[in-house]
Amino acid sequence: MKTYSLSEMKDKHIGPVGTSERDEYEYELRMEVLGKMIKTTRRERNLTQEELGANVGVSRQTIIALEKGNYTPSILLALKIAGFFKMPVEKLFKISY
Repeated sequence: MKTYSLSEMKDKHIGPVGTSERDEYEYELRMEVLGKMIKTTRRERNLTQEELGANVGVSRQTIIALEKGNYTPSILLALKIAGFFKMPVEKLFKISY
């Protein structure tokens, strides 16, 4: 039985890298991971969505949308959130070089 790597499975079922389908999948995945990171960090610091929003200058609804992966933050908002949590933006957003 042949085994497949994750990349091979994505290529086969979602589309190769560079296609619109693959780009959309990767974007949605990044937004979901970002939302989970924000939610996890917020909860670790015992903050409500309203408190986080007030500290970074957005509404509770914006924080909810971020945590659900339904909202892409501006660069300014991303920097405010990372700064508030006192962590590098790369860590919060799981950016690797």
